[in-house]
Amino acid sequence: MAKKSQIARNAKRVRLSKRFAEKRETLKKAGDYEGLQKLPRNASPVRIKNRCAITGRSRGYMRLFGLSRIQFREMANRGEIPGIKKASW
Repeated sequence: MAKKSQIARNAKRVRLSKRFAEKRETLKKAGDYEGLQKLPRNASPVRIKNRCAITGRSRGYMRLFGLSRIQFREMANRGEIPGIKKASW
């Protein structure tokens, strides 16, 4: 489980990114780079970190499922992810 502060910090970045998305687009199209620099740093979508939806783990993230590799494996073994089954050959 990730630290609550890390999860909260990332959630704040997601909120800010959504809030300033339209303003960022207009400033980019206008070529106003000074205006872009005046926006909050965390408003940039590049600063958002992909995290597991259950544990908040940042490493081993599987984008297709939104889970870390560990949670993905546990849920797949329990049959909680549709269309996923353990391979055997």
